[in-house]
Amino acid sequence: MVNNYRVLVHFDGTEYHGWQFQTPEYRTIQAELIRALKIIAKKQMIVTGSSRTDAGVHSLGLTANFHLPVAIEPDSLQKALNSLLPRDIRIMECALMDKSFNARFGASSKTYVYRIFTGQVQSPFSQRFAFHIPCPLDTKAMRRAARHFIGAKDFTSFTSDEPEKKKLREVTEFKMQVKKDEIIFTVRGRSFLRYMVRNMVGTIIDVGRGKIRPDDIPEIFAAKDRRRAGQTAPAKGLTLVQVEYEPLPKK
Repeated sequence: MVNNYRVLVHFDGTEYHGWQFQTPEYRTIQAELIRALKIIAKKQMIVTGSSRTDAGVHSLGLTANFHLPVAIEPDSLQKALNSLLPRDIRIMECALMDKSFNARFGASSKTYVYRIFTGQVQSPFSQRFAFHIPCPLDTKAMRRAARHFIGAKDFTSFTSDEPEKKKLREVTEFKMQVKKDEIIFTVRGRSFLRYMVRNMVGTIIDVGRGKIRPDDIPEIFAAKDRRRAGQTAPAKGLTLVQVEYEPLPKK
């Protein structure tokens, strides 16, 4: 009998080339899970992830599923995986699901958080998880710019994805918070294109630096040209914090 398991994966992505399996010389989160499961199941397993995070991006919310040909209690499987995975990858939840559950295609929304630290001296305890910009930023202009990203739009100017891929996406939330020496962006939508969140945030950073005006954003969208938008913000500031499903079919 084959069992379908769902796992919630937390990871510090600093030392990894993203989620998706690549050639053996590149460490990825998916490859580490496949390696651990092979030890448990005694055969190569397919692991499906909710998101293909970029190299250096972190997770508090990535969901994955896999089918095992052996019956293991979820708590026992969670402990076994964590004993085999590197310390910067942890299985926080493990559940037995209906065979139809698919972590990628069943996702109804994803939420990312991007952090910027604006103080002069960044603690070594935050430098892996926040982009350091030790100079003044026009946060009022940045807030005005952020409003332009909400809604269903063609995000061609904000992605480096394949040319033939459809670029229409809907951003349902784009919130900016300023807390002392930190700027926090919360971005929510059903799905995202390659580098899309980092390119949106990078463009807003360029607004804060006075390189782009908030009112230029609609024109950048209309141009459908990646060269018109701002920089790609570094991966280390980005964390996938939540993936939602409706409803989660448990077995």
